[in-house]
Amino acid sequence: MLARQVIDRYQAFCPPHLSMEGDVSGLQIGTLNKDIKRVMVALDIRETTVAEAIDKEVDLIIVKHAPIFRPLKNLVADDLQTQIYLNLVKHDIAVYVSHTDIDIVEGGLNDWFCQMLDIENTEILHETTPGYGLGRVGTVEEQTLEELAGKVKSVFGLDSVRLVTYAHQAHQYVNRVAICGGSGDDFYKDALEKGADVYITGDIYYHTGQEMLTHGLLAIDPGHHIEVLFVKKIAEKLQNWKAENNWDVEILASTVSTNPFRHL
Repeated sequence: MLARQVIDRYQAFCPPHLSMEGDVSGLQIGTLNKDIKRVMVALDIRETTVAEAIDKEVDLIIVKHAPIFRPLKNLVADDLQTQIYLNLVKHDIAVYVSHTDIDIVEGGLNDWFCQMLDIENTEILHETTPGYGLGRVGTVEEQTLEELAGKVKSVFGLDSVRLVTYAHQAHQYVNRVAICGGSGDDFYKDALEKGADVYITGDIYYHTGQEMLTHGLLAIDPGHHIEVLFVKKIAEKLQNWKAENNWDVEILASTVSTNPFRHL
């Protein structure tokens, strides 16, 4: 079957036009006009991802984070980063990127986060187009900040989470929660405007954390890599679409970790 058939079905679920302005979305490497036998879902395209794809004879990768995220000045094989792109081309592996569109779409990544954390009665955190937007805000059963942080740590299988709080606030009760996958500290004012007690997002900047506390907003930073949930959920959807449409293609979920961080 053609790669385009898989992507057409994916786009029916997650239209690329939902992506934020200037975002990288859609086909970035290769062609969709080719026959494929194996599709792999991954969070990132790194040297380990490419090696896995080559070893498993993958024809198409659906990925959350774009492999080309800065302008290329050359394609010199001696550069290790460039080798990633060249190996994809050499082995005829197409790469389709689904970045902020899967964050924004209803029933996408941020809604999956809410399901895992029992966040209910949700609304959009930051509207990007009418009726659509990044992040979600909703309610949880009243609990302390530390209790919610422990749940985040457990649900996502993390070795730690960072808390944005003064020491005396660790036992403060919360029940209105904002969440945004990836790096969402730019949207903390939206969380405040929507009455959130606590904001869950990754890569919180030091001074932004201080500003959050000044304005009375607590936060939990579980890291950017919780977006790896994308791999499991999209692989499941592809398997369902395969069964519904009798696709003659194998669906694989990447098994290599691309998380660059460990905590002692």
